Amino acid sequence: MARTRASDFEEKQHQLLLTAANVFATQGMEKASMSQIASEAGVSKSLLYHYYPSKDALIFAIIETHLDELDAAIEEADDPALPPRERLEALVMTVLDAYRGADDQHKVQLNAGPALSDEQKAAITKIERRIVKHFSGVLNEIHPQLDTPERPLLMPVTMSLFGMMNWVYMWFRDGGKISREDYARVATTLILEGVKAVR
Repeated sequence: MARTRASDFEEKQHQLLLTAANVFATQGMEKASMSQIASEAGVSKSLLYHYYPSKDALIFAIIETHLDELDAAIEEADDPALPPRERLEALVMTVLDAYRGADDQHKVQLNAGPALSDEQKAAITKIERRIVKHFSGVLNEIHPQLDTPERPLLMPVTMSLFGMMNWVYMWFRDGGKISREDYARVATTLILEGVKAVR
Protein backbone atom coordinates (compact mmCIF):
# COMPACT_ATOMS: atom_id res chain seq x y z
CA MET A 1 0.00 0.00 0.00
CA ALA A 2 1.32 3.43 -0.93
CA ARG A 3 2.21 5.76 1.92
CA THR A 4 -0.42 8.50 2.33
CA ARG A 5 0.68 12.09 2.68
CA ALA A 6 0.37 13.77 6.05
CA SER A 7 -1.72 16.94 6.13
CA ASP A 8 1.42 18.98 6.84
CA PHE A 9 3.52 17.25 4.19
CA GLU A 10 4.30 20.41 2.19
CA GLU A 11 5.21 22.38 5.30
CA LYS A 12 7.54 19.63 6.51
CA GLN A 13 9.08 19.28 3.07
CA HIS A 14 9.66 23.04 2.87
CA GLN A 15 11.33 23.06 6.29
CA LEU A 16 13.48 20.11 5.25
CA LEU A 17 14.68 22.05 2.19
CA LEU A 18 15.47 25.10 4.34
CA THR A 19 17.50 22.97 6.74
CA ALA A 20 19.33 21.24 3.91
CA ALA A 21 20.10 24.58 2.27
CA ASN A 22 21.62 25.82 5.52
CA VAL A 23 23.79 22.71 5.85
CA PHE A 24 24.98 22.98 2.24
CA ALA A 25 25.61 26.73 2.57
CA THR A 26 27.65 26.38 5.76
CA GLN A 27 29.42 23.07 5.15
CA GLY A 28 29.81 23.14 1.37
CA MET A 29 28.38 20.77 -1.21
CA GLU A 30 31.11 18.18 -0.90
CA LYS A 31 31.41 18.04 2.89
CA ALA A 32 27.70 18.04 3.70
CA SER A 33 26.23 14.55 4.01
CA MET A 34 22.70 13.23 3.82
CA SER A 35 23.15 11.83 7.35
CA GLN A 36 24.08 15.26 8.66
CA ILE A 37 21.12 16.87 6.89
CA ALA A 38 18.71 14.26 8.27
CA SER A 39 20.09 14.82 11.77
CA GLU A 40 19.80 18.61 11.52
CA ALA A 41 16.26 18.31 10.16
CA GLY A 42 15.22 15.89 12.88
CA VAL A 43 14.14 13.18 10.45
CA SER A 44 15.39 9.68 9.76
CA LYS A 45 17.88 9.12 6.99
CA SER A 46 15.43 6.71 5.35
CA LEU A 47 12.71 9.39 5.31
CA LEU A 48 15.12 11.89 3.75
CA TYR A 49 15.98 9.39 1.04
CA HIS A 50 12.26 8.71 0.55
CA TYR A 51 11.79 12.35 -0.43
CA TYR A 52 15.14 12.83 -2.16
CA PRO A 53 16.94 9.70 -3.43
CA SER A 54 20.33 11.41 -3.75
CA LYS A 55 22.25 14.49 -2.69
CA ASP A 56 22.05 16.02 -6.17
CA ALA A 57 18.25 15.49 -6.15
CA LEU A 58 18.09 17.40 -2.86
CA ILE A 59 20.30 20.22 -4.16
CA PHE A 60 18.17 20.44 -7.30
CA ALA A 61 14.97 20.57 -5.22
CA ILE A 62 16.35 23.45 -3.13
CA ILE A 63 17.18 25.50 -6.22
CA GLU A 64 14.05 24.59 -8.18
CA THR A 65 11.76 25.44 -5.27
CA HIS A 66 13.58 28.73 -4.63
CA LEU A 67 13.36 29.76 -8.29
CA ASP A 68 9.76 28.62 -8.70
CA GLU A 69 8.77 30.78 -5.73
CA LEU A 70 10.72 33.72 -7.17
CA ASP A 71 9.17 33.22 -10.60
CA ALA A 72 5.66 33.12 -9.11
CA ALA A 73 6.28 36.29 -7.08
CA ILE A 74 7.59 38.13 -10.15
CA GLU A 75 4.66 36.94 -12.27
CA GLU A 76 2.24 38.28 -9.66
CA ALA A 77 4.08 41.59 -9.23
CA ASP A 78 4.59 42.34 -12.94
CA ASP A 79 1.97 44.93 -13.85
CA PRO A 80 2.11 46.07 -17.50
CA ALA A 81 -0.27 48.91 -16.62
CA LEU A 82 2.44 50.63 -14.55
CA PRO A 83 4.73 53.21 -16.16
CA PRO A 84 7.84 51.29 -17.32
CA ARG A 85 10.21 52.76 -14.72
CA GLU A 86 7.81 52.00 -11.87
CA ARG A 87 7.21 48.53 -13.31
CA LEU A 88 10.95 47.82 -13.36
CA GLU A 89 11.41 49.12 -9.82
CA ALA A 90 8.54 46.91 -8.64
CA LEU A 91 10.20 43.88 -10.23
CA VAL A 92 13.55 44.72 -8.61
CA MET A 93 11.85 45.13 -5.23
CA THR A 94 10.09 41.79 -5.70
CA VAL A 95 13.41 40.03 -6.22
CA LEU A 96 15.05 41.76 -3.26
CA ASP A 97 12.07 40.92 -1.08
CA ALA A 98 12.13 37.29 -2.23
CA TYR A 99 15.81 37.14 -1.27
CA ARG A 100 14.94 38.17 2.30
CA GLY A 101 15.90 35.22 4.49
CA ALA A 102 16.95 33.17 1.47
CA ASP A 103 20.73 33.57 1.67
CA ASP A 104 21.27 29.84 2.10
CA GLN A 105 19.21 28.91 -0.97
CA HIS A 106 20.98 31.63 -2.92
CA LYS A 107 24.41 30.30 -1.98
CA VAL A 108 23.36 26.78 -2.97
CA GLN A 109 22.18 28.08 -6.35
CA LEU A 110 25.43 29.95 -6.98
CA ASN A 111 27.66 27.00 -6.05
CA ALA A 112 25.67 23.96 -7.19
CA GLY A 113 26.90 23.71 -10.79
CA PRO A 114 29.24 20.70 -10.43
CA ALA A 115 26.66 18.76 -8.38
CA LEU A 116 23.89 18.90 -11.00
CA SER A 117 23.27 16.82 -14.10
CA ASP A 118 22.85 18.41 -17.52
CA GLU A 119 19.12 17.69 -17.33
CA GLN A 120 18.83 19.40 -13.94
CA LYS A 121 20.85 22.38 -15.17
CA ALA A 122 18.55 22.68 -18.20
CA ALA A 123 15.45 22.69 -15.99
CA ILE A 124 16.91 25.44 -13.80
CA THR A 125 17.99 27.47 -16.84
CA LYS A 126 14.43 27.30 -18.17
CA ILE A 127 13.06 28.92 -15.00
CA GLU A 128 15.87 31.49 -14.93
CA ARG A 129 15.09 32.51 -18.51
CA ARG A 130 11.43 33.11 -17.63
CA ILE A 131 12.54 35.33 -14.76
CA VAL A 132 15.05 37.25 -16.86
CA LYS A 133 12.49 37.78 -19.64
CA HIS A 134 10.33 39.93 -17.37
CA PHE A 135 13.23 42.30 -16.82
CA SER A 136 14.59 42.35 -20.37
CA GLY A 137 11.09 43.04 -21.67
CA VAL A 138 10.69 46.14 -19.51
CA LEU A 139 14.21 47.37 -20.24
CA ASN A 140 13.56 46.93 -23.95
CA GLU A 141 10.38 48.96 -23.62
CA ILE A 142 12.27 51.77 -21.87
CA HIS A 143 15.35 51.68 -24.11
CA PRO A 144 14.59 49.84 -27.38
CA GLN A 145 17.95 51.00 -28.75
CA LEU A 146 19.61 48.41 -26.52
CA ASP A 147 18.30 45.64 -28.75
CA THR A 148 19.86 46.27 -32.14
CA PRO A 149 21.56 43.69 -34.39
CA GLU A 150 24.63 45.90 -34.68
CA ARG A 151 25.19 46.14 -30.90
CA PRO A 152 22.90 43.81 -28.92
CA LEU A 153 23.19 45.22 -25.41
CA LEU A 154 19.82 44.24 -23.96
CA MET A 155 21.00 41.01 -22.33
CA PRO A 156 24.30 42.43 -21.01
CA VAL A 157 22.39 45.31 -19.38
CA THR A 158 19.71 42.96 -18.03
CA MET A 159 22.29 40.61 -16.54
CA SER A 160 24.17 43.58 -15.06
CA LEU A 161 20.99 44.41 -13.15
CA PHE A 162 20.82 40.80 -11.94
CA GLY A 163 24.44 41.09 -10.88
CA MET A 164 23.47 43.96 -8.59
CA MET A 165 20.53 42.01 -7.17
CA ASN A 166 22.13 38.59 -6.86
CA TRP A 167 25.14 39.73 -4.87
CA VAL A 168 23.19 41.95 -2.47
CA TYR A 169 23.24 39.16 0.14
CA MET A 170 27.01 39.63 0.47
CA TRP A 171 26.72 43.08 1.99
CA PHE A 172 23.10 44.02 2.71
CA ARG A 173 21.80 43.87 6.28
CA ASP A 174 18.18 44.42 7.23
CA GLY A 175 17.77 47.20 9.77
CA GLY A 176 20.62 49.27 8.34
CA LYS A 177 20.44 52.81 6.99
CA ILE A 178 19.60 51.53 3.50
CA SER A 179 16.34 49.59 3.21
CA ARG A 180 15.50 47.08 0.50
CA GLU A 181 13.11 49.64 -0.96
CA ASP A 182 15.92 52.22 -1.04
CA TYR A 183 18.23 49.80 -2.79
CA ALA A 184 15.55 48.82 -5.30
CA ARG A 185 15.39 52.49 -6.31
CA VAL A 186 19.19 52.77 -6.38
CA ALA A 187 19.62 49.69 -8.59
CA THR A 188 16.84 50.81 -10.94
CA THR A 189 18.32 54.31 -11.21
CA LEU A 190 21.84 53.02 -11.83
CA ILE A 191 20.64 50.87 -14.71
CA LEU A 192 18.25 53.35 -16.30
CA GLU A 193 20.54 56.34 -15.99
CA GLY A 194 23.61 54.32 -16.91
CA VAL A 195 22.20 52.98 -20.17
CA LYS A 196 21.71 56.53 -21.38
CA ALA A 197 25.48 56.79 -21.68
CA VAL A 198 25.90 53.36 -23.29
CA ARG A 199 26.11 53.68 -27.03
